[in-house]
This record gives sequence, structure tokens and C-alpha cells, in this order.
Amino acid sequence: MAGQKGAGRGLRVGGGALALVVAFLGSSGCGGNEAGASAGTFTVGHPEPDHLVPADTTSSYSFDVISELFDNLMTLDAGGKAVPLAAESVTSDDQRVWTIKVRSGRRFHNGEAVTARSFADAWNNAAYGPGGMAANAYFSYIEGHEEMNRGNAAKTLSGVEVAGPYLLRVTLDEPFGQFPLLLTYPAYAPMPKAGLKDLKAFDEHPIGNGPYMMDGDWKRNREIELVPFPGYAGPRKPRNKGVTWKSYSSADTAYTDLRAGRIDVLQTIPSAKVPEAKRLLGDRFLARRTGTVDYLGFPLWDRRFADADLRKAISMAIDREGIDKAVYNGDFFPADSLLPAIVDGHRPNACGELCTYNPGKARSLFEKAGGFRGTLELYFSNAQPTYAQWMRIVANSLRDNLGIRDIRFRQVPASDYFSMLRQRKEKGPYRQNWEADYPSPQNYLENMLGSDNNRMGWTNKEFDDLIAKAKRAADQREALGFYNRAEDIAIREMPLIPLWTWAGQAGRSRNVDNVTITPYATGLIATEVTVR
Repeated sequence: MAGQKGAGRGLRVGGGALALVVAFLGSSGCGGNEAGASAGTFTVGHPEPDHLVPADTTSSYSFDVISELFDNLMTLDAGGKAVPLAAESVTSDDQRVWTIKVRSGRRFHNGEAVTARSFADAWNNAAYGPGGMAANAYFSYIEGHEEMNRGNAAKTLSGVEVAGPYLLRVTLDEPFGQFPLLLTYPAYAPMPKAGLKDLKAFDEHPIGNGPYMMDGDWKRNREIELVPFPGYAGPRKPRNKGVTWKSYSSADTAYTDLRAGRIDVLQTIPSAKVPEAKRLLGDRFLARRTGTVDYLGFPLWDRRFADADLRKAISMAIDREGIDKAVYNGDFFPADSLLPAIVDGHRPNACGELCTYNPGKARSLFEKAGGFRGTLELYFSNAQPTYAQWMRIVANSLRDNLGIRDIRFRQVPASDYFSMLRQRKEKGPYRQNWEADYPSPQNYLENMLGSDNNRMGWTNKEFDDLIAKAKRAADQREALGFYNRAEDIAIREMPLIPLWTWAGQAGRSRNVDNVTITPYATGLIATEVTVR
């Protein structure tokens, strides 16, 4: 999931986790025009990854490849539940100390045995502050992470004990019932000794323990070729002879190549091309729900946005369904909750009237809050043209429904957008999204709204206490009750406005069948694809 990291645990926003999911930028594709499928192999078009060391990326484009090269301890089943993969079991009596039994008899692509030490060493490398790994914060749940990220940094996580050749004992700094889900995140993959000795070489030619292995080195800005690993002993045996991940800098070029059969799978069709794609591809157009939620955040350190009634008024003045039809062809899902429908704990219409277009009620709340003085600045990045399109509609709604006349757009280059938010330089509502690192309400609520994590400057002790109770709960139903109560508080306060959940809009060529794209970080299940 393409994610940009901020301070705090697992803080990932969509598009570069924890995660901005962006359309492909630029105007030209990379690579040649060879046929997509050949001799039992197939080709997938996607943007260029940033890294292939599992702990040194939070990009969904890297995850596409990493998830095929590596088997994590846990994986997600079709319903988004964590189930063992490289682990035999992951258990805990108190949600704080976890016992992990690693499956024996599994090997890396270079023949080295996959052991408990393979995971412990990889995690220590990821969590070591001076190493600068991009996914470092994802290990902050484990005891000893703080000591590895300050002066005279420790070299190992005190909470990770290799208790036997295939036995790990992991102590967290506080109870966390969602830990098995966290173990599905790509950064928790194991590493062979050779990889840890030379991370730069490993980035060019990763040595994993998964169903595919590299066929040659990474051809930067061109392609990454994978072939089945003959020694793979896990359950994900490929049904094809290999997959090539072909890099594109333009979504339109990738779509053109899909139409022409030069690639076989495209996981994201540009919004402007979706009506045509539906018509031309027919049953080869692949629609799916996702977990990516767009929202407007407020800079609450600015007193002009301090009144919750003002924030609620802005929410009710926005016609989500109208924007969906005008910009997203009616395919997106207007928000009815802070959680997307694919996540356990989502409640239909949890947001109620506060997420429903009601100009009259919006105006009443706006006047109750004392209106708005000064220029209303709306911030968004230039990562996708759709952002500017729907921001213009939002601005018109606020002028017409609330009477805010002085509205200005602040379109910021994508490369600068998240540094601007981290430095709190925005002076008005800003567009952002959240793409889950793993499908848990905790990953959304705590990371979007927790006092230590959120970008809005919002704090609420009752909210934080409920999240803490949910994390300690051993029973999932009990945990969901606490998460839902926390969500109700955030909806009542409205420090951010949920807008809509993205729709996944993919396509396949006539050369391939059994193409399944999950709504989770794993994306395309490459092993299941069959080639005609």
C-alpha cells in the first residue's frame, strides 16, 4: 500500500501502510511491447517500487512483489482474518506475551533454513533506528523498540527472545490483541543471513522464503521477473510458470497496453477510463471493495476550527453521492462510518445524519457555531486530477450552502504534501486518505485519531482509554464493542470528515483466468492466476 509514514506507531496514510494510493504519474510507460503472457507466464502493470527489502518500504507497489517473494508468519484469509502461514501457531494468554512456533523444514531461495532466528534478526534490523528502515515504526509495539531509537541505540529488541530453533517469545510493551494481524504486514518477513550482510545487494535481488524467487536482478524502471521456487514447501504453490511486474509511469499507458494485450493484469484503471473499460472488457473488468477511505482533516490548533458544530456543518454541506457520480462514475462508496465495510467492526450508517447531505441542517449548525471568518483554504496534492475535481465541487457546496465566499485552493506537489502536514503548515481543511496496514478497526481508529498519532491535533482521553481497553481484550467481540464506542466519540467530535471508500477497478487480458485481487496489502494473488 503505498504509504507515507509519520510519527507514531504504524502511522500510514494512503499513497506512499500506513498509505496515499496514487494513480500512476507521468506520461510514458517503461519497458517494451512484448506480449503479456508467454509460455505459461503473465505480466502485471504497476508503478515502480521504491525498495524490495521488506522493512525498508511502506509502498503498496513494493508489497505487490514482496508478498510473492516472502511468506510471513501469518497471512489473511478471504475474510480478512489472520491465519498461520510460516508459523504453526501464534498464541497468548494475556495479549502481551506471545509464543510463536515457526514451521520447520522451510527454506529461503538460497537453501538456508528458515528458523526463529531468521525472523528475530530481520525484526532487529528493521527496528534499529540508525539503520533508517522505512517501516521502523511498525515494530514500536515490541518491548525495547524505544531503546533502539534513541542515543546509544540498543542493537536488539529486548522483547524478542529466540527460545528454540523454531520458537519465538515476543513481549509487547502493552497488551495488543491485534498482534497476529500485525504479523501479516510485509515488514515482518524473515531475512536470510546473506541479506542482512549486504542490504544494498539484497534490494536488487531479494532472497525470500515465498512461492516465487527472483529471475535475475531487479531491472529498475523496467520490470521485475519472478519464477516459481522449486523448493517451496508452503501452501501457496503457483499455478503458473512466473509473473513479470512491469513498471509504468503513466496509468493511461498501462491501460492502453492492457487493452492491446501487452500486459495481462492492471490493478488500478484510471477513473476517466473506467466507463470505457467496463464496456470494452466486459467480464474482464474486475470491481472490488477496498479499505481506502478519503477524508478531510481539520487543523484544530487554529481556533477558527475549534467548534465541533462548524466541522459537522461542513460535513453535512458536502454531497458525497453527487461527487461520487460526477467524479467517480458512481462506483465509490459514500462514507457512512469511519471504518470501511471490509473491516470487522464496520456498522452501516454509524455516522448517521452527520455524513448525510442536508444543506438546511448544515446552515443551522454553521450559524450556531458563529460562522467562519477569513479565507477558507482547502489543501490537496497533485497526485491525482480527481482531487482537484472534487475539491472544486466541495468549494461550490460550501459557498452555496454555508455562504463561505472567500475560498482558495492550495494544490501542493505530492512530494511536499506529507512534509507540509507533518510540520503543520496547513491553514485549512486538507485531503488525506487511510489505507489499512491490516484489516482491524484499531489500525484505522488509533492511527487516524489516537492522541499520539493524528495529524489534526485532536485529543480525547475517553477515546484513547477505549482504544486501550479494546487492545487488551482477548475476546474479539468485546474488543469491537470498545472500538465502536471510540468511533462514536470521534464521530461526535468530527476532527476529520469521512468522505468515501475507494472502489478497486482492475482489468485482465484474455490470456489469463482466476485473477483475484484482495482489498488488503497483498493485492493480486499471483499464485492463483492461470495462463491460457
